[in-house]
Amino acid sequence: MSVLMRDEAQARAQFLDVQRYTIDLDLTAGEETFDSRTVIQFTALAAGDTFVEVKPATLRSISLDGHALDPADLDENRFPLTALTAGPHELRIDAAMRYSRTGEGMHRFTDPTDNETYVYTQLFLEDVQRVFAAFDQPDLKSVFALTVTAPEGWTVLGNSIAEHTGDGRWTLAPTPPLSTYLVAVAAGPFHSITTEHAGLPFGIHCRRSLAPHLDADADEILDITRACFDRFQEKFDEPYPFDSYDQAFVPEFNAGAMENPGLVTFRDEFIYRSAVTDTERQTRGMVIAHEMAHMWFGDLVTLAWWDDIWLNESFAEYMGYQTLAEATRFTDTWVDFGVARKGWGYDADQRPSTHPVAPDPTAVPDTASAMLNFDGISYAKGASALRQLVAWLGEKDFLAGINTHFARHKFGNATLADFIDNLASATDRDVHAWADQWLRTTGVDTLTPHIGESDTTWSLTVDHHGTRPHRITVGTYDHAIDTQSGPDRLVLRDRFDIGIPQDSDDTLQAGNGTTTRPGPRPALVVLNDNDLTYAKIRLDPDSWTTLQAGLSGIPDALTRAVVWNAARDMVRDGELAPTTYLEAARTHLPHETDLALLQGVLAFADTQVTARYTTPEDRPAALATLTALTRDLIRRTEDGTRPGLRLTAVRHFIDAATQPDTIHGWLTEGTVPGGPELDPELRWRILTRLAVLGATDEQTIAAELEADPSATGQEGAARCRAALPTPEAKAAAWHAMFTDDTLSNYLFTATAQGFWQPEQTDLVAAYVPRYYPDATALAVRRGPAIADAAGRYAFPAYAIDADSLHLGDQALTDQALIPTLRRKLTDQIDDLRRALTVRNAH
Repeated sequence: MSVLMRDEAQARAQFLDVQRYTIDLDLTAGEETFDSRTVIQFTALAAGDTFVEVKPATLRSISLDGHALDPADLDENRFPLTALTAGPHELRIDAAMRYSRTGEGMHRFTDPTDNETYVYTQLFLEDVQRVFAAFDQPDLKSVFALTVTAPEGWTVLGNSIAEHTGDGRWTLAPTPPLSTYLVAVAAGPFHSITTEHAGLPFGIHCRRSLAPHLDADADEILDITRACFDRFQEKFDEPYPFDSYDQAFVPEFNAGAMENPGLVTFRDEFIYRSAVTDTERQTRGMVIAHEMAHMWFGDLVTLAWWDDIWLNESFAEYMGYQTLAEATRFTDTWVDFGVARKGWGYDADQRPSTHPVAPDPTAVPDTASAMLNFDGISYAKGASALRQLVAWLGEKDFLAGINTHFARHKFGNATLADFIDNLASATDRDVHAWADQWLRTTGVDTLTPHIGESDTTWSLTVDHHGTRPHRITVGTYDHAIDTQSGPDRLVLRDRFDIGIPQDSDDTLQAGNGTTTRPGPRPALVVLNDNDLTYAKIRLDPDSWTTLQAGLSGIPDALTRAVVWNAARDMVRDGELAPTTYLEAARTHLPHETDLALLQGVLAFADTQVTARYTTPEDRPAALATLTALTRDLIRRTEDGTRPGLRLTAVRHFIDAATQPDTIHGWLTEGTVPGGPELDPELRWRILTRLAVLGATDEQTIAAELEADPSATGQEGAARCRAALPTPEAKAAAWHAMFTDDTLSNYLFTATAQGFWQPEQTDLVAAYVPRYYPDATALAVRRGPAIADAAGRYAFPAYAIDADSLHLGDQALTDQALIPTLRRKLTDQIDDLRRALTVRNAH
């Protein structure tokens, strides 16, 4: 397949004006393909040549202005249009298109629970060509008018209001001008709940087998949707720009969600069929808000080329967290962002694959390279940068600039330069300089405090390793006079703002670089106390001593998140022993009151500290610490008042188990003593751990699958089978992943998750050198979505030694690596190098 080059796109945008697509999709043609007929009305602005993109199973016919063209002229995904005259033209294409099992193009899924079939489109970034022919680039916006023929009993959803006209025919209202990648269709025997809000039809939809679970959460989902919608209408001068708002929860979705105008698609794991914590409900709410923000930033105003994808994602990420906090009961969203999301950005920004939030256009020369920028930098770092911008600029001026941006570019395209100019129009501050400092640079700054004291004052000097200016809050805390048992209690003495200049040779403000405060030195000094900037922070020795006894005694959860992030970064940088982090968790998590914090710290302790940073010899002791910690949490929640905390503790107790007896007993009894009863998620979680420990077998897995034949059950069984510690199980799993090529994206991921286990490194050692050539060939055969899964989940992450690192470095020299897999391997191998460094340091 030919990727689209940026210079090609620029030339085509100057050559064409595309007015309208009329698309007819027939979903009744069989299980392998569907029919796609497209009429494109466009104007050539001069005489010349161009091309249209399409990836058909069969190109049946193509005509230009009524003259038949030869389908054999299709070259990979491009059909040449030569000797065009200046003026209007009409292009007609009739093709059979393949359904996908990898979440790209038109994905087809048959629910094993009831054998019902569903299809939906995911056309980002260049997968529209798998569904209909198009001039496929974001700055050739057009009106889209779709008709869809579907089996009787199906519902068809799209970007606009759909009308059923009989005989399975559905007509969708013509859209406002959209970019090609934002066109969306979903069809199937959906369970739907519809309502009206602000004069518009709203709907939420899922497959029928999930109907009871959607019904149980429908009020919450719709309440959040309405509240965020109303808040965005207050923030933005431009009214909601589309004629309806549907949210479809679809199976085997590769992303968290996709911001298709008027039809947001979500992975249907957000329809909870098992118990979840309130933090997980908050995450769903944030994704709802995030995608809704895109209706303005991304859909109403769209990037001109993919170097500006951060404009979409950073804005929606920031607005998602901020608006959810303002409009709903989830008022502490920034705690979850700090402890669970921000580390994603910090980690990505310290790898060799890092890039600026706003990369230079030459760094994104084609669509293949554009795919690589959907990462922690474009999302978490970009949102952090915007949060710092709002703190510096003020929300009033920020929103004024945003509204100017919408007004100037609505239903069109805009660049970073446009965005910065529009922000600058609302303030006297030098936004252009801020953009150069924050958006065009890479890496994470580090801020380190140094404390001095005299008889009546204390002083703070901040060493700044980095180049960006920062506006931060410093929090100071004293020991409380407290006779309670548990951790030392701390009380806030003072918070004050300081400015950290851009130049790394300077500290604090101009002058001597020190700020002096009255009174004795505080027991604890926390830089970036309200987490408004993006930087790693360090703690002075006396503050760290205070935290060892008083971390959970800090009164504000956001401050605790900043401190836990500091500890996390110190572990990753080899400055804090992994065992010390675990001891801090063991001491303080039993007293933690914020569920997002508890989940974030336990997740890092489980997936990184015990699984990767701890040597195999020390892993049993580390798991014992986690087991003791989670057992303590379970004991403290026996009164039933904190079900989310108890569920989190039970999950991590299962994952850390080294002896099967307790969790096997839970599985047999169907409940944890004192609750919760085991729902499907917990049952499969226990069975996976028993498989790792060699305490279950194929017969038991098959029986569990018979009891839960759902899609989630199929994934659970695949994960368990791959986790069994036998050569036969590993060989079968490897064949399914790297030879068979029939696994869907989700079943591939589940199999990969089960295959590599820290306890089984000797058993699977022979597969480590096989991974690189097999994954390279797989990526070429099956494309970017499976390549991403192979790099993310099938990588030998627990083979942490010099030989494995050498193999990885050698693999990166292979010219056959497709860009998606190369990026994933670059990141994984750097994380492997870091893990080995951490082990060697301690």
